[in-house]
Amino acid sequence: MRFPSKEIVEWVRREYPAGTRVELVQMDDVQAPPVGTCGTVTGVDDTASLLMHWDNGSHLNVIYGEDCVRKMKEK
Repeated sequence: MRFPSKEIVEWVRREYPAGTRVELVQMDDVQAPPVGTCGTVTGVDDTASLLMHWDNGSHLNVIYGEDCVRKMKEK
């Protein structure tokens, strides 16, 4: 696995600060929440993965470059 650059990690942290709401688009993992599940970003680790709290109770991270989420619009 190639780790993202420091610049990419910082960009992801700016784009997805803690509290950002996202919707799952795609995740290739047998334990993944169903597509369309919403969740809250709790942080970003040093590999640019989103640390998550999914609304269904899961805490499976969103892996940078592998999984796909979309930001939800703020109300």
